[in-house]
Amino acid sequence: MRILFVADGRSPITLSWLRAWIEAGDEVHLVSSFPCDRPAGLASFQALPVAFGGMGGGQAGAGGHRPGWVGRFRGALRPLRYLLGPLGLPAHQARFRALVEKIAPDLVHALRIPFEGMLAAATPPGIPLVVSIWGNDLTLHARGSFLMAAWTRRTLRRAQGLMADAARDLRLGKDWGFSGPTLEVPGAGGIRLDELHAAMAGPVEFPRLLSEGAPLVVNPRGSRPGSLRNDVFFQAIPRVLERVPQARFVCPPLAGDAEAERWVRTLGIAGSTALWPRLGQPQLWALLGRAQVYVSPSVHDGTPNSLLEAMACGCFPVVGKIESMQEWITPGVNGLLVEATDVQALADGLVAALSDADLRRRAANENARLVAKRADYGRCMAQARALYAQMLRRAD
Repeated sequence: MRILFVADGRSPITLSWLRAWIEAGDEVHLVSSFPCDRPAGLASFQALPVAFGGMGGGQAGAGGHRPGWVGRFRGALRPLRYLLGPLGLPAHQARFRALVEKIAPDLVHALRIPFEGMLAAATPPGIPLVVSIWGNDLTLHARGSFLMAAWTRRTLRRAQGLMADAARDLRLGKDWGFSGPTLEVPGAGGIRLDELHAAMAGPVEFPRLLSEGAPLVVNPRGSRPGSLRNDVFFQAIPRVLERVPQARFVCPPLAGDAEAERWVRTLGIAGSTALWPRLGQPQLWALLGRAQVYVSPSVHDGTPNSLLEAMACGCFPVVGKIESMQEWITPGVNGLLVEATDVQALADGLVAALSDADLRRRAANENARLVAKRADYGRCMAQARALYAQMLRRAD
C-alpha cells in the first residue's frame, strides 16, 4: 500500500503512525505542515507549512525544543491564525495537489483537521481520504471563526473515513457533516505497552528530582492555551502543600516557559516545583512509573496519550471533568474528575489522591486492564489497517 500522510512531522504521534506502516512494509510518504527533520524510512518527504507553520520552529524532540515565535506567542496568535490561516489554504492546496499527482498514493490520511485535513481536502477524486480528529479540533478550533467552521465542514464532507481518540469526537464529526465509516483509536494510534514496561523497568536518567522519596505529582502536558488551565494548577499547589507538605510537583516540558516561571516565583513554590525540559518517551514513562499522581487540568481535550500512558504506568489520574475524560475515568474507582477552572476543587482532588494509597493501588490495577483492552498499539493499528482496506475497496 502506498500511503501519503499529511501531519506535523515533529509530533511523536505522527512518528508513531509512520513507524507502524513502514515496519509493515508499506510505502510511506509524508507532507509535513511544519518544518522538521526528515523521519527515517520514508519514500518521500515534503514540508508544506500552512497557517504560519513555517514560523513554528524547528524540530521538537527530547532534550528540549525550539518553539519559535509562534510557539512562544501561540495563545495570543490563535485568533489571528483562525482568521488568516484559512485564507492561505487555496494556494497551499494547489501545491498539495501537484504532490499527490506525483506520488499517486492509494490513500491519503490527514492526522488532524486544522490545518492538515483542510489541506488534504484537495485530494483528487478517486483517492480515499481518511481524517483523524485530535482533541480540540471540533470543540475549540472549528469554532474559532466563520472560516474555520466552513473549512472544517468542507474537510469532513470530503473525507471517506474518520478516526478519533474519543467517541465524543466521532459523534461530533457527524454533526459537522461527515457520513461514512468511523473508528475510535485511543491514544491516536495506541500505546506501545511493551516499550512502556521496558522503560519503567530500566535505568533512566532524570533531571534533578525534588526530595527523593517524596510523593510526586506530574503535569506533563506543557503549555496549551485554551485547552489547559495551568494557572489553576499552579495556584492549587500551595493549597496542596498546606495539607501534604512533603508533596513535590514536576512539570515537563515547561522549562523556560515565562508564564510557568512567573507562577512559581509569585507563589513561592520553587522549593516544591520543578519545571523540566521536554523528556524523551522512555524518560516520561519512567517518570510516570515513579510518580503517584498525574494531573491534567483540561477544559478542552480528546484522550491525551499522556493520560493513557499514566494509567498504564500505575500513576493515578486527576483530570478535568470533560466528556472525553469521562470515557475513561470513573470517579473514585480509577481516577478523579475535577472542575479544572476551580483552584480549590483541583487542590482537593490532588490531596485526596495523594492521601489514599489503597485507592491508587486499586486504580492502578483497573487502569492497566483498561489500557491493555482498549488502547494496545497492535490492536489499534490492526483496526486502522482494516479501515484503510475498507476505504480502498470502496474506491475500486
